[in-house]
Parts: sequence; C-alpha cells; structure tokens
Amino acid sequence: MPKTDTILSAKSLHYFLQLIDTMNYTQAAQILGITQPALTQQVKKLEHAIGAPLFGQMGKKLYLTEAGKEMETAAVELLNTINGVVSDIQEYTQADKGNISVGILNSLQSNIFYQFLGEFNKKYPDVTFTINYFDHKELWRRLDTNQVDMAIMYLPDNTKKEDTNLRHQYNYESFYDDKLVILTHKTTFEAGESYPVSRFVNRKWVAYPDNFYLTPLMHGYFGKKNKPIIPIKIGSTKELIKMAENSDYDTILLLHNPIMTPIVMKLIQPI
Repeated sequence: MPKTDTILSAKSLHYFLQLIDTMNYTQAAQILGITQPALTQQVKKLEHAIGAPLFGQMGKKLYLTEAGKEMETAAVELLNTINGVVSDIQEYTQADKGNISVGILNSLQSNIFYQFLGEFNKKYPDVTFTINYFDHKELWRRLDTNQVDMAIMYLPDNTKKEDTNLRHQYNYESFYDDKLVILTHKTTFEAGESYPVSRFVNRKWVAYPDNFYLTPLMHGYFGKKNKPIIPIKIGSTKELIKMAENSDYDTILLLHNPIMTPIVMKLIQPI
C-alpha cells in the first residue's frame, strides 16, 4: 500500500483541520482527546507525505504555509466526500430513513396510494417521497434506468418492447383490480351489464390521448377493422367525463375512479 494511502486518512485530516482551528498544539490535542506528541507526529507524517511544511512558526504563533492552505482546501473537500458517502450508505442500510422516488401513470387515479402514504408517514416520519406523473412509455423508461425506485401503473402492460429498453425483471404487487367501463348515451343498454365491443363500433368517443394507458387498450379491444372514432382527446379524467356529459360522445374509464358519475354505465368485454 502506498505511503500516502496510510497517511491521508480521515483521522489525520481531521487532526490537521482541528489544529488550524486553534493554531495551538496543546489546545488542539485536548479537544481531540490525544497527547500533544501524538498530534505533532500526525502533522509531521502529513508534511512528509506532501513533501512540504504545512505550518510555519513566528515566535510562539503558528501560521499556515502556502502548502498548508492548499492542503486545508483539499482536506475539507475530502472529508466532506467521505462524510457524504458514509451518510448515503447509512441511508440505504436503514429501512426507516431515506427518500423513495415514485413514478405514477398519469391516467391513474392514485387515491389509495395517497392514503397509504399518509399512514406510512405516521409510522416512518424520516422516510420522504418524491412523486411524479409520466405517460406509460416514459414511466417504463425511468424505471428501467433507475430514475424512479417504484412505479404505479396498470397491468397487463401493453408497451412495445422496441419502444423502451425493458432490460430488467421486476417484482410487483397488485393494489386492486379494475373493471373497464363505458359511459354511454345509448339507451338500449342496461347499466351494469357486459356487452361485446361490436355493439359500440359506430359510436363516437371522447377519450384519453394516445400516450395514456386506456386509449391503446381501447384500440386493442376494438381491433384494426373496427378502429374507434375519437374526435376529442382529453388528458383530465374530470374533464373527460364533463365532455361526455355535455355531448353525445361516449367515453371509456375504469370503475375504481372515485369522481366518476356515470351517465349510463356499461361494462365492456372483448369480442
């Protein structure tokens, strides 16, 4: 092991900076809880490693040499780096501290998750959360590149593998199961009943934008031959429902949505 690896330890740098604070060997040794000869020896070892004196003396007063000033700046930076690394390691190894980055699908109503966060925070007040909303493709990308620690989305996943780099395998837990529903103005349907998609092929729709989860899922149910007619696309669930209520357009949503006020609610199933 090189000599500098032994000399430039966190302890020796700490001793060096403490001596700068007091500019007095006796006082610095007392603060550090060591003997004055031990402190003097550590400083001499540092000077030997650097190849230049770190302190000068004028009468009984110490002063920093130019090499000492350079070493002071380096010692502060090195100790800050060491302390930062130690803090990060402790944060990762302590389950009750740290920050968790969460990505949520932007078309998902996450009230249950926020209820969970409230209860979790009461039990673990030192754990913080950073929450952001993304479209489906971007959410997968951030999860795959470790920019979020966990993702909340709908399954099954319909993201094309060529659109995003899904290199990893992930563990997942199910929060709840949703039912896909249609809000329709058509009066020949019974609310709460299931109908094949073929009964809706000539309807006009107000739906989420294409980068939201439900719209590609909707296209998948209808198939290429029965492409749904979607004149209006809105990214807000509340505004989506309002538009459907104030027009003759139907819309498609998920049953768990707490703000949903069905016009006529019809359950949908694939052909």
